[in-house]
Amino acid sequence: MNFRSDNEAPINNIILQAIIDANQGYEESYGYDTHSEQFTAQCQQLFQSWCEVLPLTTGTAANAIAMTLACPPYGSVLCHEHSHMHADECGAPEFFTAGAKLIPLPGKHGKIDLDHLDRYLAGTGVHGEHESLPSVISITQCTEAGTLYSLAELQQLKAIKQKYNLALHMDGARFANAMASLGCSAAAMTWQCGIDLLSFGATKNGAMMAEALIVFNPHLTNQIKRLRKRSGHLISKMRFISAQLNAYLKDDLWLTLAQHANQMASTFKQQTQHNIEFIQPVEANEVFCRLPLALIEQLQAIGFEFHIWPRHKDVIRLVFSHATARKEVDQLAAAINEFKA
Repeated sequence: MNFRSDNEAPINNIILQAIIDANQGYEESYGYDTHSEQFTAQCQQLFQSWCEVLPLTTGTAANAIAMTLACPPYGSVLCHEHSHMHADECGAPEFFTAGAKLIPLPGKHGKIDLDHLDRYLAGTGVHGEHESLPSVISITQCTEAGTLYSLAELQQLKAIKQKYNLALHMDGARFANAMASLGCSAAAMTWQCGIDLLSFGATKNGAMMAEALIVFNPHLTNQIKRLRKRSGHLISKMRFISAQLNAYLKDDLWLTLAQHANQMASTFKQQTQHNIEFIQPVEANEVFCRLPLALIEQLQAIGFEFHIWPRHKDVIRLVFSHATARKEVDQLAAAINEFKA
């Protein structure tokens, strides 16, 4: 039973069927097809705003292109020290920006400490042209710790970005899980909180390979399509990416899938909270918990798969997906609760 990653979950059947349905006849290539046009219209309706939309195949491309749009080579990106942007992109943002500097910042539960961020920005400029120019704040929603920035915290970030005249980017690889948890509108969690660029993820939540970069700030769209081409992500048969995203959004399928994943994580916590230590708050579809080493070995031996957190042999990450069955959660919880050291 796999709790290792939502990346390892199967494709949702409705989304898979949308790919098959799109495979009828001929369509214009390179994003000028009807499916891609429909996805742009769906996004503008969903976010209640104009936006530039780039269907893509990876979150790395979305993050890297976003940084290229918002950050010059002599600029810097402020992000959490454990963010995907900093720890898991193999230098892609630095590469595509031709050398912009990532500034990792601390903060509990995967969230940037906003007071620290404000103090850091207040102290920049002392060295003039000798230092990188702060250009972008990048946050992750949900964070790498499975936690959420509240709407109030997002408004604080908006005030900070306006105070220092920066762009604000959101890495939304699990955007749907955050939406389902907060219960707010897509507009309220993005441009109304000052988000200029959103990396919109679908792959972790039921798509085969479908992501998008959504830009709300028209001043940050210069040569955006050429940047996509240069990154290697101008897909010739774009319709098969956009068809996934259209099915994903239709009838709020994306939220239904995310709500299920979140509920499975919540159910697991409810069933085990008296027997294990939770390292992070459970706010979406990820659980970080500390277990005895003997229990970890026992769980692996009987077929449970999960991620042992780097540098912490007794901490595991469990990820609950759109395809996680309730019986699997029950079996995992029972195995933990019945363990005797």
